[in-house]
This record gives sequence, C-alpha cells and structure tokens, in this order.
Amino acid sequence: MLENAQKTDFTKRGELGAGNGGVVHLVKHKPSGYEMARKLIHLEVKPAIQIQIMRELKVLHDCSSPYIVGFYGVFCSDGEINICMENMDAGSLDLVLKKAGRIPEQILGRVSKAVILGLQYLREKHKIIHRDVKPSNILVNSRGEIKLCDFGVSGQLIDSMANSFVGTRSYMAPERLQGSRYTVLSDIWSLGLSLIEMAIGRYPIPQLTPKQIQAIFGGDGKGGMSNKDKPSNLHPDAGPRPMAIFELLDYIVNEQPPKLPRGVIFTDAFCDFVENCLMKDPKDRADLYTLGDKPFIKQSNLTQFEFAEWICNTMDLKYDMSDTASVIPSQLNE
Repeated sequence: MLENAQKTDFTKRGELGAGNGGVVHLVKHKPSGYEMARKLIHLEVKPAIQIQIMRELKVLHDCSSPYIVGFYGVFCSDGEINICMENMDAGSLDLVLKKAGRIPEQILGRVSKAVILGLQYLREKHKIIHRDVKPSNILVNSRGEIKLCDFGVSGQLIDSMANSFVGTRSYMAPERLQGSRYTVLSDIWSLGLSLIEMAIGRYPIPQLTPKQIQAIFGGDGKGGMSNKDKPSNLHPDAGPRPMAIFELLDYIVNEQPPKLPRGVIFTDAFCDFVENCLMKDPKDRADLYTLGDKPFIKQSNLTQFEFAEWICNTMDLKYDMSDTASVIPSQLNE
C-alpha cells in the first residue's frame, strides 16, 4: 500500500505519456526498489471530493487478472492524485500503431481476446464497466501480455474530469453520445472502432472511400506495407478529412457505422466480428460472451511468445523471458 507515500519516495525515470487529464511517468519507488508507472492527476476539487476519489480508487487493489494492469496504490501529494501502476514496457497500442503503421489481423485477434477477457473480469468480479476502451488504454509489454488500464472505477473521478475526455468521446457509442445509460455494450462499440483504427492505420470515421482504401492497401497487392506506404507518407486522399468534434459526434450518431474493407486483406471472420461490435442499435450488438464465441476469436491461435516477438521487433525491445518481468503489486505489502 502507498497510502502514506510522498513524491520524495520516487525517482523519476522519464515520461511515458499523457492523456485523460494526467501525465504518466516511469518512476522508481525508492523504499522498495520497484519500477512503476505513476499517473499524476491535478483536480480543482474540494478536499471531501478528493477523499472520495481516493477511497473509490482503492477498489483497484482487489483487481487481479492477467488482463488488467497491476495496481500498486494511490496517494495524494501537493493537491495531485498519484496513481501507481505496473509499468508495461512496450506502452499502449496507440504508440505501437504509430510505430507499426498498421497492426496485423493476427495480432489484433490476440488483442481482442485479451480485451474481452478483461472486460468480462471487470464486469463479473467487480460490476465495473470500463467506459474508455481505446488503443491508448490497452497496454502491452515485452512478455507478450495485454492489459486494460484507465477503467471507470471512480464515478467521482469521471465526473470531476468530464471536460478532459474530448478524445474519449470519439470512441463513444451512439447511445452514449445521446445521453443513454452506459452499459458494457458501449464498451463493445469502442472495441470495434479501435480494431478498425489499428487495422487500417487511422481513425475510421468517416468511412474510407474506395480510392482511400486503394491508397492504403494497394502498396504490394496483398496489403503488406513498405516504409513508403506507412500512414505518415501516404497520399493525402488515403485518409478522411479532419472533422470538428461536433461534426464527428454528429456523424457517429446519425451516419452508418464504419466497416473493415472486405476483399482486401482481412478475413471474413474479422470483418464479421467488427460489424457485430459496431451495430448502431445496442440491442443488435453482440455481448461479451457472444463475441468470445465468434470464429475470429476461436481461430485466434497466436501464442504469447509470437505476440511478444512481434511487439519487441516493432518497439525495438528485447524479449523478456523471465517469469517475473513485473513485480506483483501485492508484494509491496510483504
């Protein structure tokens, strides 16, 4: 537990990223010697609200799953909430996507399976809905592990940070944008949208035109990607025009959902899986258990070693063959 921790207990090693109102640093906890990812969240709230947020976040101590990022503890210092988590050395999938250009279907099959199992765990064991599924909240490491982070365990924190979730809204399901109650089916929409983004190499709304699809996948006739085909160097027609946030949200609510282009490089099983995630009406959307039985998931046979090998090659990391690459958070209490 880090309830009585102070910032002076940590040595900062570098910045890992920023988002959702907070900056994440790689730190070393000097008393234990453990490396951690520490997220700093600055909130202008009353002390009573801060205490409530801290109390709600402690539920994370009870979350123990291979598909959920490990939690070391939370403490308050200088008006900032410090959330200390397991460091996933390959980072988030949005960073992997930037490096890779596109993420292969086989890799996304293993990612999908892990996300589904993580969402099932949160729902079954803790009655938690993630509320913010997107590539930047799916973390990976050099051991080939895939874990969810930044899920909605604290309602008070979500309310206090509402204005910082502009990026999150672009992954929200239509029913959420219209003010309906959040359910796990909304997380499934977000998963589907994230999968298309990672598969084609760009945010998929509005739907790509045939000309744009050709610009992306026509490089070698098989959808393979040379350096000159990577998104940063693609023809301007390869991506959708920038949209203002109000245009984007209106499009999500009123237009047809995006789809993976069929007949290019993606299997029908993958295309069907994504379409089951992105049904406009949540009543028509597949639930977690239906998705887990889909051919795309059943046929996903990439091993953890193969996934780790791809991640390490992509992110220029050395494959970690140890059995204890990351310290188990409970060890801090021993």
